[in-house]
Amino acid sequence: MTFGRLAHRSNVLWIAALVHRLSGIALAIFLPLHFLTLGLAIDGEGGLVFLLLVHMLGGVRLLVLENLDWRDEQKELATIAAALSAVAAFIFLARVL
Repeated sequence: MTFGRLAHRSNVLWIAALVHRLSGIALAIFLPLHFLTLGLAIDGEGGLVFLLLVHMLGGVRLLVLENLDWRDEQKELATIAAALSAVAAFIFLARVL
């Protein structure tokens, strides 16, 4: 039996949630690459790839914030960095398309 701060991580439901999230990350990595390949063959998929990438990065950010022991100031900085990255990616995408 596990005691302490991480005891909840031995629960079957927590493990199922972790597997669900990890499979979602795997799909989020595969789908943009898949759509990018399709987008190279057919124009117009760039926006979809961008949206999937932003969604994936938001999910990764949530996983990091939920599972790592960060102070509130660090969480705010991580959120700001993610937002600035999304804005920069959007500007780049707007110039490319």
